[in-house]
Amino acid sequence: MRSDPAPTAHEGTANAESSTENPTLSTDLNIKALERLILDRLDDDKAQDIVHIDLTDKSSVADSLIVASGRSHRHVGALADHVLRALKDHGLGKARVEGLPHCDWVLIDAGDVVVHLFRPEVRSFYNIEKIWAVDAPHRMPAASSN
Repeated sequence: MRSDPAPTAHEGTANAESSTENPTLSTDLNIKALERLILDRLDDDKAQDIVHIDLTDKSSVADSLIVASGRSHRHVGALADHVLRALKDHGLGKARVEGLPHCDWVLIDAGDVVVHLFRPEVRSFYNIEKIWAVDAPHRMPAASSN
């Protein structure tokens, strides 16, 4: 088991120019870029019922939580693989992952952003959004099928 922590967004993508001005602002921008990268990847891969939860003042574990569903074991596995590949391509390859062998529930810890990918039945059973009291206005529209 790895003992090194997952990187935070500012460790993997901050540039010297922006970090000297205002480190907090730079970190916030990099977290937003990390969130956008993950959300765009999930949307491109037709993830269903994507929910983004801001944890900034709710938890010290992460600044953001993203929850999405795949249609099947194979779809959940592909979503996870594509998110991990996108993170690696952007210099954040140290993300930790759990649940890939079965693909019922895959957790990706990218440091400042934690991603939960579920099959629909598993997601409704655990109802993780209820833990953080997420209501309908916070939900992103599902990807349209063309």
